[in-house]
Amino acid sequence: MGDQDRGRLQQVDPPPRSLERYVPIVGEERVRTLQGRSEELAQALHGASVWNVNSTAVGGGVAEMLQPLVGYVRGAGIDCRWAVLEGDPTFFKLTKRIHHALHGSHGDGTPLDDDARAIYEATLERNAVDLESVVSSGDLVILHDPQTAGLARRMRAAGARVVWRCHIGHDERGEEVDRGWAFLAPYLEEVEATVFSRHAYIPDCCDRGRSRIIQPGIDPFSPKNQDMEPAVAEAILVETGILEGPPPDAPLTFVRPDGTPGRVDRAADVLRLGRAVRRDAPLVVQVSRWDPLKDPIGVMEGFVALASEHPDLGAELVLAGPNVTAVADDPEGAEVYESVVAAWRALPHAMRKFVHLAMLPTADSAENAAIVNALQRRAAVIVQKSLHEGFGLTVTEALWKARPVIASAVGGIRDQIEDGVSGVLLENPRDRDAFVRALAELLSDPECNRRMGAAGRERVRTKFLGIRQLEDYTKLFGDLIAR
Repeated sequence: MGDQDRGRLQQVDPPPRSLERYVPIVGEERVRTLQGRSEELAQALHGASVWNVNSTAVGGGVAEMLQPLVGYVRGAGIDCRWAVLEGDPTFFKLTKRIHHALHGSHGDGTPLDDDARAIYEATLERNAVDLESVVSSGDLVILHDPQTAGLARRMRAAGARVVWRCHIGHDERGEEVDRGWAFLAPYLEEVEATVFSRHAYIPDCCDRGRSRIIQPGIDPFSPKNQDMEPAVAEAILVETGILEGPPPDAPLTFVRPDGTPGRVDRAADVLRLGRAVRRDAPLVVQVSRWDPLKDPIGVMEGFVALASEHPDLGAELVLAGPNVTAVADDPEGAEVYESVVAAWRALPHAMRKFVHLAMLPTADSAENAAIVNALQRRAAVIVQKSLHEGFGLTVTEALWKARPVIASAVGGIRDQIEDGVSGVLLENPRDRDAFVRALAELLSDPECNRRMGAAGRERVRTKFLGIRQLEDYTKLFGDLIAR
């Protein structure tokens, strides 16, 4: 197929979802209120569509949020669509550099100069041509994150209402943060509203009067978060090669987003020394992209210190992330994974057998999510020791499973965890001693684990489920139409 026949813009088609399923969790009144507002919004749109545009269909929190978000909006009778832009490795290397800058990090040091701007604009110009062929005047277009900001001007010229949603940010300004915003500022002049996860993330280049705070939420019915029996979780982890066998007498099944049954068939690519995770081992887990800002090497080194100081705990560590060839917009993944492997090989021989590096299969995104679900539910403690974080949906997911969580007091993680109540916050993510102490205390105190886990799940139920995110977006859309 020639280039002239190949569409650059991929459209993702999540199935419609019903808000009724939320009734047992949040109550009938709240669901009925949202349904009423959704019906009013559908009428106000007069046949216009709501578009979401981002940079990948799988991997990362944005893609995972869009699957249920688009599905529920469709289920409410609104024509909601999702498009994924195309870019080459040079473009995604550049946007990863911007991503790091907005987190206050130097990244790979790629200059954000005129040459970078030319690469950025040329890629988005090609995507804008495809998007203009399907977006109509009056449509509402939500552009997600730095990769898409350059589409705003063309979408406004096409007659669309444009919102830019930024899922990342930093609480403090600095040279790198300012450099990132200086690059993006010219593309944000045309947007009608901007959306951030925290007030501190709103830059000076965005009109605060037209900026909203909408914190992310999780879908409790998705394969990653749906209820799962312990025997099923163990069977899945044995099947994928993470937990030692033989498997329990339980099905390897889960429910797909469209309500059909799914089954885990693929194995994880696990680097280990010797046997799989012992069935009786307390398991410490961190699940995230292979990203230096998630500090996987720091997690590993802290765990090794724990295992050396407290061998009686018998704990093992699983660092899990997606297969590094599967996430199109994260070109650093393979490089970061190799650095983690090198650090693992440098560990003392006796310690390596307690540390497992797992690349989870991503050919089937629902299957991947079910494996993460099983891994988090099998964990004794879940860790998210990020150096910087926009929000940290992996923390939300862990809290929903009623597992005790140790996480860094950075970004949106601070909004999720009440220190000592629904989890443990590390004020300094690089403080290895504090991390080791927190691990040792939680692994030694089952009652504290149970109490923290229950508090964490309740906090997610009241504040961080997808229905609250839908309520916020419905109000935003209504306000834009009223303008």
